[in-house]
Amino acid sequence: MIERHCSVRKTVEIVLDSWTFLIIREAFFGVHSFDKLQRRLGVPRQTLSTRLTALVENGILRQTRDGERATGYHFTEQGKDLFASMLSLMEFGDKWLTRGQPAPLSLTHATCGHACHPTTVCSECLEPINAWDVAYRDGPGAGYSDYEIKFKSRRSSDPTLLERVRPCSVARTLQIIGDRWSFLMMREAWFGVRRFDEMTEKLGIAPNILADRLTRLVDTGIFRKSAYRKGGDRFDYRFTKMGHDLYRPMVVMMGWGDRWLADAKPPLRLRHRRCKSDFEALVVCSHCSEPIAANDSTYTTNYEIDGLTEGPGARGFTGEVVGARSGLGES
Repeated sequence: MIERHCSVRKTVEIVLDSWTFLIIREAFFGVHSFDKLQRRLGVPRQTLSTRLTALVENGILRQTRDGERATGYHFTEQGKDLFASMLSLMEFGDKWLTRGQPAPLSLTHATCGHACHPTTVCSECLEPINAWDVAYRDGPGAGYSDYEIKFKSRRSSDPTLLERVRPCSVARTLQIIGDRWSFLMMREAWFGVRRFDEMTEKLGIAPNILADRLTRLVDTGIFRKSAYRKGGDRFDYRFTKMGHDLYRPMVVMMGWGDRWLADAKPPLRLRHRRCKSDFEALVVCSHCSEPIAANDSTYTTNYEIDGLTEGPGARGFTGEVVGARSGLGES
């Protein structure tokens, strides 16, 4: 299959695999040892070993050792940089997928000391990003090539696996993004591909698979379906307001992929029509508009689950109590 070069797709392949996502998520909550990850997640040891090896080989985690003994898995700089993608996915999930309940986590930004919500903004004018305010053009990495999956594991057929252990707005958003085909369909829709036959041609997807994924995306509120000929039986699929909001985590993940996976040749350049500047997507504090880093933010949980080691009080994303302020990935 020939497919357009895409930094978002490369990033999604890392976080979309259920077990890989859960390992990354728990590492941000301060769980770093093999045994603790295995007990926390209930993952088969061979499965955990395979995913950790892949994360090390692909530069997300590094293994720490004390002589012959492995002591844990900690984020590299590349891995730490995934925190913004997690926050932007959380921003979407907190807005659209809380099911009438409080958001699973409440954040405090230590830089300004205020409760905050992650907000995805333009790096130049710091205004929130909306899909209709962004123009794009080819970057130095634009082009087409054979499709290749870097992470080979298949996603579990059980969508509830992504929320194993704890409620999670990020996991709920990833359930919406779904599998590879659902993501690719949404990506093509942002490029203006809206009709069934156009998607079939662009993606090389079997019609029955396309029909199934489109039905799911309509049912979950991402697309709206409408006939494009009066009284006809042909339809186009356009983003709802909810669907448009998925653009924010997509461009944050694109920025991560551009920095770490594109060999300094991003496939796309983005321009913010409001400030008329090329930009990157930043995830900032809703109070002070400064970027949110994992080692400069704390959280309180709005849920209780048996078996979690953390208490109900505020904690940093290293798993340490407030005030410790150690860097992400520290023991």
